[in-house]
Amino acid sequence: MFYKLLWMIPLILPMQVFAQQSSPAAANHGVNALALHRQALVFDTHNDVLSELTMKGYDISHRLPVGNTDLVRLKEGGVDAQFFSIWCDGSYGRGQAFAWANREIDSLMAIIRRNPDKIALATSAEDVKRIVAQHKIAALIGVEGGHMIEDRLDYLDSLYKRGMRYMTLTWNNSTDWATSAMDETLHADRLTHKGLTAFGRKVVQRMNELGVIVDLAHVGRQTFYDALAVTTKPVLVSHSSVYALDPVPRNLTDDQIRAVAKNGGVICVNFYDAFLDPHFSHRLDSLIDAHPRLRDSLRQLYPETMDFQIHFLKALPKAAYAIKPPFSLLIDHIDYIAKLVGVDYVGLGADFDGAEAYPRHMDDVTYYPLITKALLQRGYSPADILKILGGNVMRVLEANQPVGRQALP
Repeated sequence: MFYKLLWMIPLILPMQVFAQQSSPAAANHGVNALALHRQALVFDTHNDVLSELTMKGYDISHRLPVGNTDLVRLKEGGVDAQFFSIWCDGSYGRGQAFAWANREIDSLMAIIRRNPDKIALATSAEDVKRIVAQHKIAALIGVEGGHMIEDRLDYLDSLYKRGMRYMTLTWNNSTDWATSAMDETLHADRLTHKGLTAFGRKVVQRMNELGVIVDLAHVGRQTFYDALAVTTKPVLVSHSSVYALDPVPRNLTDDQIRAVAKNGGVICVNFYDAFLDPHFSHRLDSLIDAHPRLRDSLRQLYPETMDFQIHFLKALPKAAYAIKPPFSLLIDHIDYIAKLVGVDYVGLGADFDGAEAYPRHMDDVTYYPLITKALLQRGYSPADILKILGGNVMRVLEANQPVGRQALP
């Protein structure tokens, strides 16, 4: 387990986070929640700020009045290591997706060059420890969607050389070699195959050789089990939650959770309201339908669904707050996984800047300390909380690194 000294990252927290004394459960442990959060290595495995803000011209070097993430707020939330998602949707086909991935990586590298005192690229667990010890944010690269390698292993190698350390085998769209949760669930009749093809198995094998973590977020169940049958390394599920609590295709069933634990992987809980609360989408749809004039005007300005929903909710802040699930539901998903298979297999994958709404009191990356406080209140030991906040992801990152040789010459 890796720690940082209490003085290393001063947190500027939202007023309500630690306004009261520690709960009885925390007091029984003799632990202060804020001190524990500062001590922990906090590692989040999924953030979409590059595609949602940086590629649209925003500079996350400074505090922004939009979105959920910037370097200032990451520091305030005590986030030590962040996987930045490299993403495009399925409309980016051959000749486009790989180039776009490289443009997004270029944008991250530009941020790092402009802020050498705040952030640095990490490509290994040792890098993470060294960068955090320098009081900087460790930036890691995760590619969200296997279509971005355009069915080419040399493109996989190229993205690895640029720093990619996980790749989701699919996004919502399937590839020619792996099928997605959305397609396996909603469009099964259109699929020419289900699960991994022979080439898909080669992709997983090559990822293992390189030291790229196999990310099973977004994949269909057949792809999920096919990949687990092939991989020789622990997997990551970078931003999914619990199907038993919210039965959407992107969440994991109990059997899938047990399979990840058996593999030695880690499931990083997604903070998106619709993946936490089975009733949120209905409440949102009802709110939208109750305001047809606002709905119609905003749809003309923001044709993309997420952009539309974000601006709609901003226009009605009181109503938007009323339909949000309670913060406790996020902790319920963490708690469910920990109780089902143990604390060694759960982490945090917020999906900030990748969704339109998050639970109450979890508006942006400054609010991570609330999770530490809530876990203490539920009776988790400090050692277990350190695993959930980042230790488990570090274990998987270390386990995927090539041993005794460089992955590429």
